[in-house]
Amino acid sequence: MPYNQSLERLISIMDELRTQCPWDRKQTIHSLRIQTVEELYELADAIDNNDWKGIKEELGDLLLHIIFYTRIAKEEKAFTLGEVIEGISNKLVSRHPHIYSNTKVENEEEVKKNWEQLKLKEGKKSVLSGVPKALPAVVKATRLQEKAKQVGFEWEDKEGAMEKIKEELAEFETEVVKGNRDEMQAEFGDLLFSMINYVRYLDIDAEAALEQTNRKFKSRFEKMETLAVSREQDFAALSLADKDLLWNEAKNLV
Repeated sequence: MPYNQSLERLISIMDELRTQCPWDRKQTIHSLRIQTVEELYELADAIDNNDWKGIKEELGDLLLHIIFYTRIAKEEKAFTLGEVIEGISNKLVSRHPHIYSNTKVENEEEVKKNWEQLKLKEGKKSVLSGVPKALPAVVKATRLQEKAKQVGFEWEDKEGAMEKIKEELAEFETEVVKGNRDEMQAEFGDLLFSMINYVRYLDIDAEAALEQTNRKFKSRFEKMETLAVSREQDFAALSLADKDLLWNEAKNLV
């Protein structure tokens, strides 16, 4: 089925559900919000697993949410789906003058810089204003740093960023000695921020790196538990030394 017919069918189904289904009729943009976030994370999981079937399914769920929001907006006389599509189309054209106008760019970095400058011309008060407040902290730190880079607020090289890590680590250690929890937390945040900044120079995604470690830890820990059960051991009752032996064994298995 052509995509325009498929989209029209989905819109028609949404219209029917909105008028005939008690649950769908009850929903608001606020009640849908957390479900939308959940769907986005499910898509992220599918992407992490290179699960194309799952990606297709989760994209469908997200598309449903877009249709749902625009249906509610239409009821509120706020905007329509057509206006949403037209708006993003216009934005893409205006933000890509190197494609749709006479602007010349040499590389990806110049494209990013132009993008941020155009946003300011459109009325944004700060290059950082487009970073959502609700982003996970690691992702938010990365986006803030990337945007600051586009206006020249950036270390000249990774060595400068590494020196900043050393500086922040020393400040954190000082506060640990003092025992002031609030200051320790503040300095630890600065340390994390500087570490995230450094790995950008290495083209490492800090969020992806941490998630990779989370998955690795979970997999190995669960293997430890499985090994203990297979040997009729009470995992929780094992000594730390015995758990460490299981950990090393699990590392070689997963």
